[in-house]
Amino acid sequence: MLDQLLHLFIYGAIALFLIFTLTWLIQLKTKNAAIVDSVWAASFPILALIYFLQSSSSAFRNVMFLSMVLVWGMRLASYLLVRALSHAEDIRYTALRKKWGNLQNILMLRFFYFQAILALILSLPFALILISPTSDLIFIEWIGIAIWIIGVVGESIADAQLKKFKSNSENQDKICEVGLWNYSRHPNYFFEWLVWTSYFMFALGSPWGWLSIISPLLILYFLLKVTGIPNTEEQMIKSRGQTFIEYQKTTSVFIPLPKKSIVNSP
Repeated sequence: MLDQLLHLFIYGAIALFLIFTLTWLIQLKTKNAAIVDSVWAASFPILALIYFLQSSSSAFRNVMFLSMVLVWGMRLASYLLVRALSHAEDIRYTALRKKWGNLQNILMLRFFYFQAILALILSLPFALILISPTSDLIFIEWIGIAIWIIGVVGESIADAQLKKFKSNSENQDKICEVGLWNYSRHPNYFFEWLVWTSYFMFALGSPWGWLSIISPLLILYFLLKVTGIPNTEEQMIKSRGQTFIEYQKTTSVFIPLPKKSIVNSP
């Protein structure tokens, strides 16, 4: 099995190296590094397709899993690409350029390559699933599919609600509290994590599938502690101030939950 995994990861690493290098070259010309967000999302369908083709198995469960990754990844990639191309460079990347100064180009390349390495690590469940000798779907894999449906539908709804809210010029300086955003400050992140959890559940039907727990755990760590929620909330406090702080007091940070009431002290 280790030989099979190494074989798949070598092909995946080569593909990611070429893709992220090309993305870096494009951002040198466009000065819009935010396109890497879309490339990051698209890298997973690309890796899944490479693993599927290299596994030489067209079993129904493999086709089903590949379809899941393609639908999720390409929807997210297209959404992020439209967002990147319709706005100026995301403030996260302009802040990095300012911080890095004259070294911004080489450090941006290093940043892109780090994302490529992380994508390769996160693709472990894809590889374990697609090299499995199992041909029929088993119960735990059906559970994975059910969680995947909830995750993809939830993330799609959250993205659509936020996009509609932002498209209204009257909401320019307001906080989005419509739909799922009324119950979570980051419902898109929560449902994204559910998708990764579904891949772990699906992988449990494959030999050594438990190793893929690394994927939802890494995603959760980055969302809660590194580049996801911390960065987003820092920028929202800067741009919305006390309004967003009040939103924080009443609204769950991650898991959609009922609003909390604020008891005013006498």
